Amino acid sequence: MKRLSLILFSALPVLILSSVIAQEGKSKQEAPVLSPTGYTDTPFLPGGKWRVHDDNRPRPEVVTPGKTAADAPSDAIVLFDGKNLDEWVMEKDQSPADWIVKDGYTEVPSKGQGVGGFIQTKREFGDVQLHIEFATPKVIEGNSQGRGNSGIFFLGSYEMQVLDSYENKTYADGQASALYGYKPPLVNASRKPGEWQTYDIVFEAPKWDADGNLLKRAYITVFHNGVITQYHQDYLGATGHKRVADYHTVRERGPLKLQNHNNPVRYRNIWIRELNLRAAD
Repeated sequence: MKRLSLILFSALPVLILSSVIAQEGKSKQEAPVLSPTGYTDTPFLPGGKWRVHDDNRPRPEVVTPGKTAADAPSDAIVLFDGKNLDEWVMEKDQSPADWIVKDGYTEVPSKGQGVGGFIQTKREFGDVQLHIEFATPKVIEGNSQGRGNSGIFFLGSYEMQVLDSYENKTYADGQASALYGYKPPLVNASRKPGEWQTYDIVFEAPKWDADGNLLKRAYITVFHNGVITQYHQDYLGATGHKRVADYHTVRERGPLKLQNHNNPVRYRNIWIRELNLRAAD
């Protein structure tokens, strides 16, 4: 018995060492094999300076999205958060914006309130992504263009129509999410009067050369309540009422403008992202 204990005791260091070696071998075997982060020996993309899967190609900037679709991502400019209109001025004289602000929204003043007019951003923008929510009046008054009428103007000139288009007949190029006076939406995705609605928009500004010759028209893509209603649709030019739009104004940047059409339309959760649409080249 004493001899057996001695043998076992003598073998113990060997067993421990064998176990450690086995564990080290197992760890080495289970070490993850890292995939390449890119390549330097692949063909060049046609007409470009980058290879297929090029390891030297700049990676996109990291942007943290909002917790919900309504929340602004980390690189957005919040134009209205429900508290004040500090980012806005009156179009007519650049005085502080005088629209009503309460309960997390801003409302277009109605006739007889002694205030009103178009408001516009203090900042100017070019290519942008815009999120904006609106609600037309719950109590229906009027019809056609007299019902929940407002508008969103990019560069202060290119209009995206806001209207109560729920069971409200009007001319096709004047209903909600139309390019006013030109292009009707693909579908009518309007909610009932008084309900909050969303526009998620990508607007591409027109481009001009140094001599004022138009190189590229303005384009817009619109999701109305999550439904695409305009897909990379060009503008005929700056919006006008009862006339065909044209590119009479040489402008690549300008303010975002909201229309007072004497209907108490409400807006909330307005944020915008400036876009560099050629950043991935």
